[in-house]
Amino acid sequence: MSSRPRRIVTLAPATAAGIAAPTPAAGPFLARRPTVTTWVRGVGVGSSQPVVVQSMTNTDTADAAATADQVAALHRAGSQIVRITVNNDEAAAAVPEIRRRLEDLGLDVPLVGDFHYNGHLLLTRFPGAARDLDAYRINPGNVGTRHRDANFTQIVQVAVDHDRPVRIGVNWGSLDQELLTQMMDENARAGHPREAKDVYIEAMLASALRSAELAEEVGLPHDHIVISAKVSVVPDLVEVYRRLSRRCDYPLHLGLTEAGMGTKGVVASTAGLSILLAEGIGDTIRVSLTPRPGGDRTEEVFVAQQILQSLGMRNFAPQVTACPGCGRTTSTFFQHMAEDIQTYLREQMPVWKQRYPGVVDMNVAVMGCVVNGPGESKHANIGISLPGTFEEPKAPVYVDGRLFTTLKGERIVAEFLTILDDYVARTYGDGGRAGARPGALAGAAAEG
Repeated sequence: MSSRPRRIVTLAPATAAGIAAPTPAAGPFLARRPTVTTWVRGVGVGSSQPVVVQSMTNTDTADAAATADQVAALHRAGSQIVRITVNNDEAAAAVPEIRRRLEDLGLDVPLVGDFHYNGHLLLTRFPGAARDLDAYRINPGNVGTRHRDANFTQIVQVAVDHDRPVRIGVNWGSLDQELLTQMMDENARAGHPREAKDVYIEAMLASALRSAELAEEVGLPHDHIVISAKVSVVPDLVEVYRRLSRRCDYPLHLGLTEAGMGTKGVVASTAGLSILLAEGIGDTIRVSLTPRPGGDRTEEVFVAQQILQSLGMRNFAPQVTACPGCGRTTSTFFQHMAEDIQTYLREQMPVWKQRYPGVVDMNVAVMGCVVNGPGESKHANIGISLPGTFEEPKAPVYVDGRLFTTLKGERIVAEFLTILDDYVARTYGDGGRAGARPGALAGAAAEG
């Protein structure tokens, strides 16, 4: 986008018209940074709404069946918005069939088209794709060279014509090189040059905010824009979004790009996103994990949900508290039980969410010995303290803070799950006392 002057739009979020008041935050966290609200097929993104979890497919989008299946799996796992790659004619042509397959499954999933290099051509050649996508993601660094302004404007015009929001997604791996060179040259001529990394961050912000300004000049409404500025190093991610949050009132999409595989990807994403979310920055998140060969793509959804749930910002499923084990728990029985209970809860949630409002707030404790077992179990809605090594072979069950019963024998897991089912039905079902505090139902069974 070289033909237009470069300038950054600075907005004062606290005084900008039409911005919702800050959302109160739990505990020591800061209130959400106030933004406008952008709607993506009925999902609100902004400070007046809960932080949205989204994900992205890794199928060949031209394979409509495989892509629709993965979108469905991600959505059922809890991804509220799903992004798909639209990189060639075949992928663009497949979008209407993907939408039809999702509708046949009864799934109303917001789909975002991810465009690089040729989005202006694909959205024009394939009006079905432009219609059936609910938002478009544009990377200002990948819309062309000589005609980047014209290409960017063409995509935005399609968004205006179809009343679709746009995510302007800047990535430091594909930053507008002309803009970066210009800012580096200006910095080199300055009397007190800044560090190169600082100029790089400013170039990312300039690219994002100047693109948003151009989009509004084309006719895209102010509340139809979401911005992201992704990097792959946690301290830099935090710095980028802190600066960005002070300069605009657009909703911000958070994510550590190229987070990596396994533990590294989970920990790095959690570190970066948690700092920003605790500071009130961020309106939608994605955890960009590299899946293992044949791995489950939905893992990134569960990690994103757990970040929000651990911060106390949203609840998606009952929380299971389980001890790590030590020399007192040389048996792996309690580990298997904790895993079985976690799996059982996840399997039941699609039904429980519909039948038992409030069940996502439930806390279950599965502890391995007498040291912390009874105490943690009392703090949970329902908990079990298993016998550690050399302890008496019995497992006390606590309900709402008081001893409910004691289980023995080989059917401890099955019996505990029966007690759990009954507790959920009584507490969160029709006529139940949803959100009951510890002690509320303790009289339902004799202690002992």
